[in-house]
Amino acid sequence: MPRVLAVADEVVESCWTDRVRRHGVDLVLAAGDLPFDYLEFLATALDRPCVFVPGNHDPDLTGYTSVRGLWTKAGLPARWPGPVGGVNADERVVDVAGLRIAGLGGSVRYSGGPNQWTERQQARRLRRVLRAARWRRWRDGRGVDVLLTHSPPRGCGDEPDPPHRGFECLHEAVRRLRPPVMLHGHIHPHGSVRPDRVLGPTRVVNVVGYRVLDLPAS
Repeated sequence: MPRVLAVADEVVESCWTDRVRRHGVDLVLAAGDLPFDYLEFLATALDRPCVFVPGNHDPDLTGYTSVRGLWTKAGLPARWPGPVGGVNADERVVDVAGLRIAGLGGSVRYSGGPNQWTERQQARRLRRVLRAARWRRWRDGRGVDVLLTHSPPRGCGDEPDPPHRGFECLHEAVRRLRPPVMLHGHIHPHGSVRPDRVLGPTRVVNVVGYRVLDLPAS
């Protein structure tokens, strides 16, 4: 059962030191809105891979392609602004550290910045994830172990203010993918307890700050 360090939105000072090694994890999962040098530190200090999705305060990472370690955008050499060595799971399904992870970053649109989507746009992006998951299941019979998102499903711990509403389409993601665990950020606890929630077979976990979790692999 892989152990993961899940992080989002708020830098935890104790994790930005060598003390983070005490957690003994197999993987870092990042749900957005964290400094990329923080993610690079975690991956380096723990000597473990880092899989992430972008949050609404992260830069635009779309349009970049890596071929044998060389990044391009629109066919021209470019410097990728994401964390060095990080695996961007946005709109993708990736297999890392024994886990199959489906990712969908971003928040509801409220100011027109990068990684902000209308409900219709996010539903369209989700369809790409569902196709990728279906193809992989057809190929090897394995389902998705973790759904990694920045925002929560609508009504599942989100806030009443427009920027911090969840996406309705993420309920469809849970129904179709049926992951044991969904990890999200975006909703800051502000000192209150944010209990885990359950949607069908899926445990929904707010990982703002950090959580250390043992996750079942299919």
